[in-house]
Amino acid sequence: MHPNDSPERTDAPPTDLETLVTQRTHELQKALDRAQALYDHAPCGYLSLDAQLRLVNINQTLLSWLGYRREEVQEGLDIFQLIDPTWRTAIQGRLMTLLQQGQTEPLEIEVLHKDGRRFHALFSSTAVYDEQGTFLHSNTTLVDISDRKAAEQRVAAHDGFLQTITDRIPARLAYYDKDLICRFSNSAHASRYGKLAGEMVGSHLTQVVRPDLLPEILPRVAEALSGHEQSFEAEREAADGTRSFYEIHYIPDIQNGSVEGIFIELHDISERRRTEEFVLEANRDLEERVRERSAELFQSEQRYRLMVDAIQDYCIYFVDEEGAVTEWTESAQRMHGHRRSQMLGQSYMTLLAPENAGEDEVDPGQVLRLAKTHGQWETRGWRLREDGSRFWAHTVLTALRNEAGELQGLSSITRDMTAAKSLEDVMNDLNRELEKRVAERTQQLVAANKDLDVFSHMVSHDLRAPLRHIASFVSLLQEQLGDSGDKLVTQYLNSTAKASKRMSHMIEGLLEYARLGRVAIESQPVPLTPLLHGIVAHLKQENPDRAIEWVIEDDLPVVRGDAMLLAQAWSNLLGNSVKYTRPRETARIEVGWKVNPVGGRTFYVHDNGVGFDLEKAHNLFVMFQRQHHSMDFEGTGIGLALSQRIIERHGGRIWAETAPGEGCTFFFTLPFEGLEPELDFPKSSLAELSA
Repeated sequence: MHPNDSPERTDAPPTDLETLVTQRTHELQKALDRAQALYDHAPCGYLSLDAQLRLVNINQTLLSWLGYRREEVQEGLDIFQLIDPTWRTAIQGRLMTLLQQGQTEPLEIEVLHKDGRRFHALFSSTAVYDEQGTFLHSNTTLVDISDRKAAEQRVAAHDGFLQTITDRIPARLAYYDKDLICRFSNSAHASRYGKLAGEMVGSHLTQVVRPDLLPEILPRVAEALSGHEQSFEAEREAADGTRSFYEIHYIPDIQNGSVEGIFIELHDISERRRTEEFVLEANRDLEERVRERSAELFQSEQRYRLMVDAIQDYCIYFVDEEGAVTEWTESAQRMHGHRRSQMLGQSYMTLLAPENAGEDEVDPGQVLRLAKTHGQWETRGWRLREDGSRFWAHTVLTALRNEAGELQGLSSITRDMTAAKSLEDVMNDLNRELEKRVAERTQQLVAANKDLDVFSHMVSHDLRAPLRHIASFVSLLQEQLGDSGDKLVTQYLNSTAKASKRMSHMIEGLLEYARLGRVAIESQPVPLTPLLHGIVAHLKQENPDRAIEWVIEDDLPVVRGDAMLLAQAWSNLLGNSVKYTRPRETARIEVGWKVNPVGGRTFYVHDNGVGFDLEKAHNLFVMFQRQHHSMDFEGTGIGLALSQRIIERHGGRIWAETAPGEGCTFFFTLPFEGLEPELDFPKSSLAELSA
């Protein structure tokens, strides 16, 4: 060592040494001030904490973040006055780790501002020891990460929004990075593997896909990771064992020219595949049917062409909205005789005969307007041919419009109705002749009715007068003879009296029958229930000693007709049942109805009487024809004939079903005219109908 370099040298004067010390001290202070400035104004917060987590030092940056002045923060201040108390346990745990290991991992905490606001900071600490290794304090940094946390929250909210949207999509979506680790999955994709969307994240593709499918999938995945999009269809089995068809897409995620992962998209096309298979099968069936019908259709087409070529009394042509001919067909040329070159651009009115006058023909100038207004218009009248001849035509003008409703022109379909016109004229002549004959026949019928009225008057007066005389003289003879007369003579007189009485009833019946053919039907609503109960009441009074069970349906309808005539018809039918059930110990008479399937209503009267042989009853409804001898059952054979005429006058018909000893059922129909089932009648009307 050089002598001059010895640290023990004290050659310098004392004054110079003091100056040097002062200079060095000043330099050191300046360096210390610079270091303190760097410490105080560092871009992050610095503080030091002792082993009890009391504040030892703090820089100005952190004071500014916290909103404190330095004099407000005394040494020994508890750190938990500056941070959220909820982080106490975490901070204490980090202190233990710091004392043991000398440093800790960074920790995100919430720091309290003086005004109570909070901000997020990254808390990192290292230990400071003395020469003996005793812990002195910590050097702790706090980095404001509020902006980063806000960004993370925005990203999390965006991810949640994205998850919500994709979960509502029926397609199955997922994203795998280039290491085939799942980074995203929607619910539909996760449910295919029996998992939740969150459970899929972090799973390797080989942990999700069944091993037997990997040889099929991995080559396509490799192509996608090479930047080539893959699209294909495949059949897949779900976790529950059901099989479905999918349209699958592997789309590369290319960023800055590099593939960072792949998007997987699956669309369930099972319904479409089933539809396609159904349509394919239907098409095969249709093709088979088409092949089977081809020959028939060809033959039908040939027949159709022959038929069209043979039609002579129809034609069609087209005109514009002003009536000028725009298209003249062969059928129009065949019917009118004009060539196409002659008619193009000409008004269709040139085809009308000058003396055109049809019974429903309007002014030709109005026909086009009416057709355009109503869409179609029909007209009749005389049309001209090229040779000057005319024919009677029926023409239909139809407005032709496109989808937008714009008029494209009109079509005119004309039919040659000359033969029909001639036939119509002939029919008019025949109708006039027929009307003339009807008038003459009506006069003859009026005369015949007058003669019938004269005959009825003669029968009711001239023929009945002798009968009354016979009955009177027989009655006088019976009174004259008394009980002392000859028994044989008395029997003769009784027989004569019965015969005259029977003949009088027959004349009355004949007159009634004739009257029913001429009397006008006074149609009105007739409630059958009170009507029938009134008739039954009269029959009970006339047969007080008879045991008769009456069964009458409660819901008999209201019909329209002549109340008095219908009452007579019902009375005849019910009286017949009473008469022919006399041999029965207990008679049973039923009345009912049903709706006739072909229209109207069908009524019936059934009894358990003696019945008769229907095969021999050819004249059942003929006047004076009876099925039983008058000695067994009284009567003149008039009631059924009158009932038939009444029913027929009301538009119905009557028939019977019976057999000897098995009772009898009479059926008759009445037309239905749409009456309401319930009508309100005054009591006086019901009393009159029941009488």
